Amino acid sequence: MIIGIGSDHAGFDLKEEMKKFMEENGYEVRDFGTNNKESVDYPDFGRSVGEAVAAGEIDKGVVICGTGIGISISANKVKGVRAALCGDVFSARMSREHNDANVIAMGGRVLGVDLAKEILLTYLKSEFQGGRHERRVNKIAEIEG
Repeated sequence: MIIGIGSDHAGFDLKEEMKKFMEENGYEVRDFGTNNKESVDYPDFGRSVGEAVAAGEIDKGVVICGTGIGISISANKVKGVRAALCGDVFSARMSREHNDANVIAMGGRVLGVDLAKEILLTYLKSEFQGGRHERRVNKIAEIEG
């Protein structure tokens, strides 16, 4: 499984920790930047990861900014992306099982590293349940046009 990851400057430290964590857990990681703490614009990185997910270049995406809000909004503007902002393990699991989220967003200024690792691993190991949830995910796709 190939996981894409991207962040702005506020999410850089957490991005680097999550990248290392995923690699240690056997995931192939593609880093979309940023590559340092110089101020950059989160929409650029949410879009890059989102476009790669939508194009099938990567299997799932991880996006991180200060709160996770702006970068999740940006990723969700890409047709075919279902980005879920998660600050807890339960939401991470539900984002996959019920919403088939293909991108997870987290806040680098909000989450500690250990909790972020639990959230990310839960997200990556959870599977979409389909069934009644598939009907709802299809309705989301209809909204995109």
